[in-house]
Amino acid sequence: MYPRMEINLKKLEYNARKLQELFAPEGISIMAVTKGFTAEKRIVEALLRGGLAYIADARIKNLRKLQDLPHEKVLLRLPMISEAKEVVQYSDYSLNSELETLRALGEEAIRQGKIHKVIVMVDLGDYREGIRSQKVEAFVSQAVEIEGVVIKGFGVNLTCFGGVIPEKTTLQRLVDIAREMEKKYGLDVQIISGGSSSSVYLLKEHGFPEGINNLRLGEVLLLGKETAFGKRFDGLCEDAFILKTQIIELKDKPSVPKGKIGRDAFGNVPHHEDRGIIRRAIVALGKQDVDPSGILPVNEKIRILGASSDHLILDLSKDPQGYQVGDVVKFYVKYGGMLNAMTSPYVEKVYIEELEEDMDEEVPQEKDKCL
Repeated sequence: MYPRMEINLKKLEYNARKLQELFAPEGISIMAVTKGFTAEKRIVEALLRGGLAYIADARIKNLRKLQDLPHEKVLLRLPMISEAKEVVQYSDYSLNSELETLRALGEEAIRQGKIHKVIVMVDLGDYREGIRSQKVEAFVSQAVEIEGVVIKGFGVNLTCFGGVIPEKTTLQRLVDIAREMEKKYGLDVQIISGGSSSSVYLLKEHGFPEGINNLRLGEVLLLGKETAFGKRFDGLCEDAFILKTQIIELKDKPSVPKGKIGRDAFGNVPHHEDRGIIRRAIVALGKQDVDPSGILPVNEKIRILGASSDHLILDLSKDPQGYQVGDVVKFYVKYGGMLNAMTSPYVEKVYIEELEEDMDEEVPQEKDKCL
């Protein structure tokens, strides 16, 4: 069935093992961030075979379906008070920045006969979640009085909202705050989490400050790219996820629509470049399946013109391969494209557990033979 996402489990296991080998000698554990593929169990198991320490997701529903896996589980998105019961039941740790939420988690933990572990998020300039550094002590002084929860770590989020690049000096501030709170309040700080896939570049450039002992990795683990500068990281596989679909119409048509131009199906006024008559293909893939900006044709001669809910329009004018109706077109996915397609119920998921000799035949040389 098409459209379909082909997921190479061997390549994902390789990425996990490679990252584990790079970061373990630095004393840095890795949380496998599973939200980009809705925590599909077969993918999670492939990553865990690579030796990763934690399962981390933004959705408690995803962690709930992984309960039979023995690894510790971390809720990445700040908990809603309304889900306190499920958070305590299905996650070992949660990231937090609000005292009211901690109180709700503590009450629920007492009801369940548990102690819920907390990673306090510190805002160091990206201005998404977290407590401003000058207010961390006031937060911790009250948090340690809440029964049922215990502070086991401190973390920071960078890049995701404000685009702030993680720097060694910034992460040193996190370490300093964590150690100060540990000493002043007698905490047992086990985790100092220095960010996500945007932090991994520091391993080769400036190094991590002593004390950073955890990273929460999604994109670099799944797609082989660090996210601070968008570069391939240490020979990881970038093509573990390949999106495929079929051509359903193939015709020569003008590049500019005829008639008065208004808004498209999504309320936008489209702009069309006049390139004369072009070879236009429609493939069975639309915005209900994936954001067109989140995918890239494997064949570099193909150009994406746009999309509606159910149709993706391609320009094949420069393509030498002579596609026909019914032929399959392949796409690499960016993180957003992967998330969209893996979430869509209309995209079939197909798992590859063995390397095929011809599977990378169209992958550019720098991406080829990553295993």
